[in-house]
Amino acid sequence: MDPIFDPPVLEMNLGGYFMSLNDTPYFYNDGGKPQYLKSLPNGVSPLTPAPRDPTLAMGHEHVVPGILSTSNSQWGSETQLDFAPGAVPFEPLWATRDAAAAFGITLVEPGQAVQLECPNPNLAHFEYRYGVFAGHWSPYQNTGNTLLSVVCTDLEHHDFPHIFASIDPNFPLVTSVGRYWPKKNIIRLADLWVPQGCALYIPPMPFELGAECIDLHNNRNSALACWGQIEHNSLTTQTLLQPNDTYFYWYWNALATTHTKPAFIQP
Repeated sequence: MDPIFDPPVLEMNLGGYFMSLNDTPYFYNDGGKPQYLKSLPNGVSPLTPAPRDPTLAMGHEHVVPGILSTSNSQWGSETQLDFAPGAVPFEPLWATRDAAAAFGITLVEPGQAVQLECPNPNLAHFEYRYGVFAGHWSPYQNTGNTLLSVVCTDLEHHDFPHIFASIDPNFPLVTSVGRYWPKKNIIRLADLWVPQGCALYIPPMPFELGAECIDLHNNRNSALACWGQIEHNSLTTQTLLQPNDTYFYWYWNALATTHTKPAFIQP
């Protein structure tokens, strides 16, 4: 027996294409297949994106006593949050319309559409493969490309939109999310389990000085639904993003997080 394991799948870009919102301003979920269109099919009206309502609160609540550190790089701003000692659970939630809206996100089901907004109209749509170990890597702790035994809190926002499409034939997509109230010293954390054939629209979320709440996301744990499987350890997904001239706002904490499957039936 060879004692060396095959390298685990972390994140693989499987290719895609560039696009302009000047030409195709609409995202249309065509029966589970992402489409970008100049105009929508007859009878299809764009959804009203979920507003950022600070009174909505879902997910596991954690107290954030303060900020441990802040720094800036060419890629963006990093904020290390202070959490109480112990495991940091993310609450597993099926991505219903209400659950997504609690994090400023719009659920786009098959046959539905949304009009995209972005200060920079030049975006890209790529297909990715994520492995179950993709979250076991940290860009913040000087560990290089080491595969870690824990998954830390690692969330972001930025001024361009995302589409996270659940296209895998075997598993739902998982997107980790957070809603942070800086003045209240509270953050709520969850994993949104996106039913196969559905998609999430995350609008641009630029930095707002004095914002009552900050909505955050990360798709590094996309393949959480694969845990416990023998035949599968990765899934495919498609993502809309801005590939160039981007600036991110990261919020992180080094403590180990915990992630489980939803206890209730998929909607």
